[in-house]
Amino acid sequence: MNYNGPVIVIEDDADDQEILEEVFIKLDYKNEIIFFSDGEEALKYLNRSDISPFLILSDINMPRLDGFALRNKIKTDAALQVKCIPYLFFSTASTQKAVIEAYSLSVQGFFLKQESMSELEKTISVIMEYWKRCVAPNSF
Repeated sequence: MNYNGPVIVIEDDADDQEILEEVFIKLDYKNEIIFFSDGEEALKYLNRSDISPFLILSDINMPRLDGFALRNKIKTDAALQVKCIPYLFFSTASTQKAVIEAYSLSVQGFFLKQESMSELEKTISVIMEYWKRCVAPNSF
């Protein structure tokens, strides 16, 4: 896991992207935040051999390649598996069916988008601090 690598945010809503960018700036994490509006764009980026992201925050409902399909492609791609990139859903789709499907794809977390800035900041802080403390197979 590349603790200093970029945080990949896959979110098709421009307002949500802007809000998340504000939160990351306020929390002062040094990781670069890279936004993609759909899963296909993100997959092309993730397949580059010269990058090693810290983690992925993905919405579920997106055009072209949704979050579930993207997670499945990453999970079944040997080259992407060895990068050990934590994949977390960050969505408003909070149905039991969506959560079950997410965990059946071995996501490392499912978080609901918070409506208040203070709650959103807490959630992002918890996510970042947790993963900054985790050890992955490629950490050695």
